[in-house]
Amino acid sequence: MKLEDTLDDLHVAFTRRWWTQIFAAFTRCLVAVGFIPPSIPKILHLPFTSLPDSNPVGHYFNALMGTGFYYEFLGWSQIIAAVLLLIPRTSHLGALMFLPIIINIAVLTNSIGFKGTWLLTIFMSLAGLFLVAWEYDRLKPILFYTREDKPRKFRYEFIKIPLFFAVGGAVMSVMWWSIALGNFSYYFRVGIGLTVIGAVFGIVVALHYRFMPVGHLRKTDEIA
Repeated sequence: MKLEDTLDDLHVAFTRRWWTQIFAAFTRCLVAVGFIPPSIPKILHLPFTSLPDSNPVGHYFNALMGTGFYYEFLGWSQIIAAVLLLIPRTSHLGALMFLPIIINIAVLTNSIGFKGTWLLTIFMSLAGLFLVAWEYDRLKPILFYTREDKPRKFRYEFIKIPLFFAVGGAVMSVMWWSIALGNFSYYFRVGIGLTVIGAVFGIVVALHYRFMPVGHLRKTDEIA
């Protein structure tokens, strides 16, 4: 049995139970509501804590507030994730947005010794992982290909694409030499370096191209 089939069966078996459904709905609403109060001071550009700079927690949040609109951006990110979680149709997007934010907060609160909050954020991170796993059916294209075809535009892509970028690197080195960019002493070595870098970059591009799923989506019954 393929890994995809195993995960599908586990997800179906787990999500069909009434108590897991209630728990998922409760967790979704709880973490969403928990994200709203911390977002308001940031959006309004108000201090998040009254702790002085002598305290590591106060020093961090006071410095964070001094970053200007980035402070507000964090608040808007939190409240948007909360709203997406509270809307059933967009809860999977909310879970995806919530998880990296709360993991970042958990790492932060543990690193600066935010008493009490560090444990809470760990539990919220686990809740975020649970919500992402709950939305497996809507997020599985992230893990598994759901398109029928792969690119077949031209042959020898592992030669042509790296060669194209290698030539591009060589041309760039000539341009750098012509305008004396950087005042390098050894433009020939720079040219060789850019050519090699271009070729390696081209190989990576070719790999992405070769294994990129394209075309029509597989039917739902084919995916399951």
